Amino acid sequence: MLKRVLVGAMLCVAVAATTASAQVPRISITGLFGWTFADGVSGDNFLTSDGEIYNRVDPQDSVHFGFSGGVFVNPQTEVGFLYRRQMTKLDISGSNTRTLGDLNIDNYHGYFAYYFGDPDGKVNPYFLGGFGATHFSQVNFTRPSGIAGVVNSGTQFSTVWGTGLRLNANEHFGFKVGLNWTPVYIKSDATGWWCDPYWGCYVVGNAQYANQLELFGAVTFRFGS
Repeated sequence: MLKRVLVGAMLCVAVAATTASAQVPRISITGLFGWTFADGVSGDNFLTSDGEIYNRVDPQDSVHFGFSGGVFVNPQTEVGFLYRRQMTKLDISGSNTRTLGDLNIDNYHGYFAYYFGDPDGKVNPYFLGGFGATHFSQVNFTRPSGIAGVVNSGTQFSTVWGTGLRLNANEHFGFKVGLNWTPVYIKSDATGWWCDPYWGCYVVGNAQYANQLELFGAVTFRFGS
């Protein structure tokens, strides 16, 4: 799945480059660093050997870092690829809260961004949207009984939505401050039956998403005309 996401993002950049003007396209490279407020999902009650009941898993809030590379198809529109990693820990909770172990969350997204105002101005508000995948690393832990356990890694479809400000020091260098929201589809819980005279009856579910809300600052470099 990650290969398909990367190929899709590369195709977006390639198409953008070929549809830009005959001039050398403007390329943007950004390095970012920030803080992520993260949450997970709930599930069925699970009784462990220590007598506690757990029914929820959540990543801890922590720092993240990443980069993006994009091509401007016109002075205000950019398409590209965005990567972020959050290095955190995984908690389970219910009647008690327990930290299982280290967890890395990697986000891979192709994106579209639109910058408002004068492209050569000092400040440009922007909006960003994209789609791709989020990968959760394997988590190794020790059960209350002392036996080793593992939470398997997994990759899920996700989207990213963001807004912020681009602050231009000059035409080739600047900064960004912004906010990204990444909802990651995890599972659906059955909530009942829905019946229709034509289509018949089927189970309906309530989708659960793990959310990441990222506050970040970034340094940007732009090349080309």
